[in-house]
Amino acid sequence: MDSISKEHRSWNMSRIKSKDTIPELKVRSFLHQSGYRFRINRKDLPGNPDIVLPKYKTIVFVHGCFWHRHTNCRRCTTPKSNQIYWNNKFQQNIKRDKENIESLFQLGWKTIVVWECEVRKSNYQIIEMKLQNEIL
Repeated sequence: MDSISKEHRSWNMSRIKSKDTIPELKVRSFLHQSGYRFRINRKDLPGNPDIVLPKYKTIVFVHGCFWHRHTNCRRCTTPKSNQIYWNNKFQQNIKRDKENIESLFQLGWKTIVVWECEVRKSNYQIIEMKLQNEIL
């Protein structure tokens, strides 16, 4: 059972951003400082990718560990109330992510997924390694 009203829950959920999140901004800042040039939130590509590196034909998705279900991550929790709803929602997110990545692959794009926890640790070596593996 939820301990807050539907209206307050709706207000809470409306505050969750889908773009320009702190992890996205950090990754974009890192990329820019590293000399990469990119576009953001391209609506003409499957999944409206967070970051597009056209020169390298590479897409970077910055995924939140909770919403996109980062395996074995402590941020990947499931709410105790209304678990059927949440599990369905998470499964739909995972399915949509896979479909988007597959569609991008079919269009000739390489994809990189950077997880929120990787950015929070300020471990840009992980991000740089992922970029180097895809771009070179």
